[in-house]
Amino acid sequence: MKTWTKWQNWVAVAAGLYAALATIWTTTDGKTTTTLIVLGVLIAIAGLMNLFAPRMRSMEGAQGILGILLFISPWVLAFTGLTGIAITAFVCGAVTIIVTAWVLPAVMKTDEGHHHRPAAA
Repeated sequence: MKTWTKWQNWVAVAAGLYAALATIWTTTDGKTTTTLIVLGVLIAIAGLMNLFAPRMRSMEGAQGILGILLFISPWVLAFTGLTGIAITAFVCGAVTIIVTAWVLPAVMKTDEGHHHRPAAA
């Protein structure tokens, strides 16, 4: 796979940036602001790392886990009452999960040929 070409990771970067920046125009409190900024920035960084080094399965997995954390954060941190920011977390988390699940099989397939084989006896 070539670097900087997977549109799915560009979408994850955009979702992460949107989550982080949504705290500017959406009503939040201290914990929601911190949560969305931190998880959003981490998702964007993971997406950029995946674009830069497309065969790093661990970063694809990390991107997916961060998406799950963002998606469940309104329930875990009890900010479902802040509708705007909760919807932002749901949507950005779901988008990250979906695009990561979409690209992960391709990463797994391209990596299969790069495993070391045991030496012949």
